[in-house]
Order: sequence, then C-alpha cells, then structure tokens
Amino acid sequence: MAELITMPKMSDTMTEGVIVRWTVKVGDTVKSGDIIAEVETDKATMDMEVYSKGTILHIMVQEGEAAAIDAPVAIVGAAGEDFQALLSGGSAPKTASAAPETTATPVAESSSSSAPASTTNNTSIDDSRLKASPLARKIAEDKGIDLKAVAGSGENGRIVKRDLENIQTPASAATSSVTSTAVMGEESYTEVPVSQMRKTIAARLGESKFTAPHFYLTIEINMDNAVKAREQMNAISSVKISMNDIVVKAAASALRKHPNINSSWLGTKIRYNNHIHIGVAMAVEDGLLVPVVRFADHKSLSQISTEVKTYGAKAKEKKLQPQDWAGNTFTISNLGMFGIDEFTAIINPPDACILAVGTVKDSVGVVNGEIKPVKTMKVTLSCDHRVVDGAMGAAFLQTLKDYLEEPVKLLV
Repeated sequence: MAELITMPKMSDTMTEGVIVRWTVKVGDTVKSGDIIAEVETDKATMDMEVYSKGTILHIMVQEGEAAAIDAPVAIVGAAGEDFQALLSGGSAPKTASAAPETTATPVAESSSSSAPASTTNNTSIDDSRLKASPLARKIAEDKGIDLKAVAGSGENGRIVKRDLENIQTPASAATSSVTSTAVMGEESYTEVPVSQMRKTIAARLGESKFTAPHFYLTIEINMDNAVKAREQMNAISSVKISMNDIVVKAAASALRKHPNINSSWLGTKIRYNNHIHIGVAMAVEDGLLVPVVRFADHKSLSQISTEVKTYGAKAKEKKLQPQDWAGNTFTISNLGMFGIDEFTAIINPPDACILAVGTVKDSVGVVNGEIKPVKTMKVTLSCDHRVVDGAMGAAFLQTLKDYLEEPVKLLV
C-alpha cells in the first residue's frame, strides 16, 4: 500500500522545514533508515530519514519549498502503484519561494531646489479660487508662468513674489549661465523569504522582549591582569585561549556563588538551576545560534576553548544538532571582536539573564592613586525583573569583576 512521507519534527521549536535537497528521485528504491532529503529547520540543516520500504512514487514538495510538521512531502509504495487517492486526500504543503523578487522603478530627480514650472501661456490668472497676490499675478503673466503649478508660501498657501523669483521660463533659461541638470536614478529592492532560523529568532526574542520586564546593569572592568594571564597561558597551551573563553569561565564561577542569577521564570514558579550550562551566542549567515557549554564551572579554560571552537565550526556548516543548543541556564553574547564598546542584549529564554560583553580597549584609570593607562571592558547584564532584582544583579557583576581582575582565582 502506498503511503505518505510526512515532514518530521526535528527540534523542539520547529514548526516547518524547507527541503534544501532531495537525495532521491521518483523511481528510486528506499528502505527504512535511508536518508532521502536535507531539511533546513529553524536551527540547522538536518538529514531526513524514511521509515518505510518501497519505491519513491511521487515528490510533493520541491527543493526550496517549505512544509509544515506532519504535512506530506512525498509518497512511497510499490513500483507502479496507483497513488492518486493519496494526492486527493493529502493536505497541500506550505510553500515559500526561494528566488529573490526584485522590483525597480526609474525615477527622475531634479537638482533644482524649486518645483518645476509649466511654461504654457494658458495661465489661469482669472481663476478666482487661486490665491495669489496682485504682484505675483503680474509677474506670472509677464513670464508666462502657470500659477497652478506654483506652490504658495504665503498665508494659507497664497502665492507671493518670492515663490516666482527662482522659476525659469524658456527665455530666461536660455540666457542663464546656470542650468538645471536632470539626474536619473533607480529605486529598487530585493525580497527573500524569511529563513526558518530567522522566523524562530523573531518569535522567541520578540516574546522575550515584550513578556519579560528587562532591566540593565553595566559595569566597567580593569582587564590588565586578564590580558597578561591570557598571553602567559597561550605561550604554553596547545589550545589558544580567547578573551571570550575567560569570560565564560569567570561567569560560570560567578554563577556558582549567585544561583539566583542561574534561574528561569516558569510562570507559577521559579527554577533555580544547580547545574551551570552557558549558552554562547554565535553569529551565522542566516542569524544567530546559541550552542551550550555544559557544566562550564567544572571545565578548564582549555576545555571551554576547544568546545566553543568546535561549536563555531559546526554552526558555520549548519551541522549543530538539537542537543548542542538545548538546556542553557545563562547566556553570553560577545560583540567585542567587532569593536563594540557596550550594548544591551535580549534575554534568551528560558534564562533569567544574559551578559553582553564589549571590547577590551585602551583607557586611562586610577591605579593605586596614580593615573595610568589601563585596559578596560564594559559588560551589561540584562535581567528579567520577575526573577532577578537590581541588588542581585549588581552582586553578580561585582563577583564577575573580581574574577576577571584577578583571573588567578579561576584556577583554584
């Protein structure tokens, strides 16, 4: 009996999938466990397996098109079997064109600051409804200007002398040493379908921003010792430690002392997590992914660095799996590598807080009573006020500052 192959649910937040590529064609024989397509979900591009045995009789969703979860995408059955009944009874899949739509409209723009004036001699000076001063009417008659084409700057839109002074007639334009040059331009735009990842980002962060009452706390940290410690570690470590790795380790250690920050709002209760799983926001071509460093407080800097680098490579190749991005209890978003001094981030559900990390920059500070050049970094903690109060967030930031200003504490 022929049967429908439906779109599977490949992640907890997936609502539909886009067929990136079919690895089979009509007439191919398949068995349970075979990969038949690559599907773009809201998180990554994943393989779709078939759980039936037979011949691919019909493909209902083409490459580049989307199908909702449980919607039919293909039909498998015995070779030559009639499957028309399934087509009439199946629900039509949602589609989304992958081809950009480009619209262009030519527009002519004049470099003259005045509105173009008509030079017809058929002036409507006797039109009683036209508001113009007697002098303006006389000038318009002498120059052959149609007052209907002139915008008045006087009271109630009345046309006055100054409105006619810069308007050139054919005669004056011929004798003028300055001419108005027409500039041809083109208005255009490109539209592309919203990716599955971008849809999920919009939905989740929109819900977070407008549901969770955010407040923000910013602190400046002296990074002199952290910079020196990183240089010393990288001189002997087989894995290069980044400043972000140090921030992840410091945040994990600070969360151990402030479990109220490592929490989630669950509506009727607050969950205080005893484990520390830190999500590390990573920019990818289609948006943002947040793979999770699990039990970050128990891992060394080398372990954290290796794990983050592995996640980064998998994220760019869209090879992250659902278990890679699930379970975060706290999130870090770092734009320091782009030269951003400070910013605020939207809380990543179900976390109660997210830490926005700026760049390490040269500054001037007071050290032991003396003004000296120092390296500083600003971090901003976004907090869900339903869970975290200002004093709680401030205490966490003070502990984080202490770890980063004396990074040797991270090693004991």
